[in-house]
Amino acid sequence: MKWKLAAALATLSLGACGDEAAPAPAETTASAMPDLPVVGERVTILALGDSLFAGYGVDPGQSYPARLESALRARGINAQVVNAGVSGDTTAAGLERLDFVLKGMKAPPALVVISLGGNDMLRGLPPEQTRKNLDEMLTRLDQRKVPVLLMGMLSAPNWGADHAKAFNAIYPDLAKKHGDGLVPFFLQAVIDKPQLIQADRIHPTAEGIEAMVAATVEDVAKALPVKPAPPAPR
Repeated sequence: MKWKLAAALATLSLGACGDEAAPAPAETTASAMPDLPVVGERVTILALGDSLFAGYGVDPGQSYPARLESALRARGINAQVVNAGVSGDTTAAGLERLDFVLKGMKAPPALVVISLGGNDMLRGLPPEQTRKNLDEMLTRLDQRKVPVLLMGMLSAPNWGADHAKAFNAIYPDLAKKHGDGLVPFFLQAVIDKPQLIQADRIHPTAEGIEAMVAATVEDVAKALPVKPAPPAPR
């Protein structure tokens, strides 16, 4: 199966659509669905990432953050997912705009989901640089007492064993260091299913995004901070 993973990762160039100016974070369209069985106070989730969050090639309502919001609300969680995905972003670009994105929110998010690092790997940037940038992001969020769910990425085998050893350890190491949640490989649900990849052989289709949401929604739900129950009346 390694050759299939190598071929898939080699063609899944998350930065191939080019760098874009960072847009203001947008609320997903799924937030205006009154018939979903939601309960409790609204929880805001910030989705900070690259084209896998930006929804390249699909309608805005079909992006991963939009579909994640719908999936959480269908589970009774009153979630609002803010899409801060920018196609082509590296970890350096994500770190550069992290504070700007957070300052632009009305209130601190209950959770930040990060999907960054794929473009670093595909552009051949040093894994040490990727680790440093992600570590700094998690440190800043620690200081704000905001929990994080990391969407892990794997090195393409064609980069060699040394790169894989250095790169693949980044996400589990940092999740453990900062006490954050981890999805070991964000693309697991689509990596070996070409029918779930767009004709550009780069980005997931709407169906592929649904598969990724189905595979990760429980991880997101578990990463949300649990509020203590109110004291029982005396």
